[in-house]
Amino acid sequence: MARILYQGHASLRLETSEGKFVYIDPFAGEGYDKPADLVLITHEHYDHNAIDRVPLNERTIVIRAKDALSNGVYYDFEYFGIKIQATPASNSHHDVNECVGFLLEVEGKKIYVAGDTDYVPYMEELGKLGIDYAFLPIDGIYNMGPEEATRCANIIKPKHLIPYHMHPGMLFDIKQDMKVSYENCLLVRPGDFIDI
Repeated sequence: MARILYQGHASLRLETSEGKFVYIDPFAGEGYDKPADLVLITHEHYDHNAIDRVPLNERTIVIRAKDALSNGVYYDFEYFGIKIQATPASNSHHDVNECVGFLLEVEGKKIYVAGDTDYVPYMEELGKLGIDYAFLPIDGIYNMGPEEATRCANIIKPKHLIPYHMHPGMLFDIKQDMKVSYENCLLVRPGDFIDI
C-alpha cells in the first residue's frame, strides 16, 4: 500500500508499495531521510523548491513547473508506475505560465496536489475524474482561503480533502484548518501518514 507523509506547509513525501519515494514541493518539516526517486516542484517560490533538503542521486528525476508546462501546454509523465499530469494553477500571486499543480495516479488512486492557486476552471474537469485525495491550499493570503477551498472541494468532489499551506511561516495552523467545511475533510498534522 502506498502512503503519503505530510511534512508540513505544502511539502509531501509519497512512498509507493514498491519502495519508491516522491517528494513534492520540499521545504518544510522532517522526513527527508529517504533518497528521492522523483521530485515534483509546482513553482519556484522558496517555500516549494528547497531541493537541497532532499537526498538526491544520479538517478533522481526532477520535474519542475518549467518542465511540466510550456506555451500553455501541460505535460504528462510516467515513472515507476506513477502517472503524473501537470494541471493549471494560478492566482494574483502566482503566474499561470510559471506554476502547476500535479495529478498523480498511483496504485489505482488519484491524488491531486493543487500547488499554490485559487479556483481555476480546470477544477470542473477534475470533478469528473473521481479524485481520491485532494490537497488544497487554505492560507487566504497568497492563495485561496478556507471558504474558497470548500467551494473548490465541492467542485472537485474528492473522496478525501486535505487542507494544506495554511499560513505563511507556519508548518500547520489548526485554526485555519478547522474553517474548512467539507464532509470528507481530513485533519492531517505534520509527521502524519496517510495510507492510500
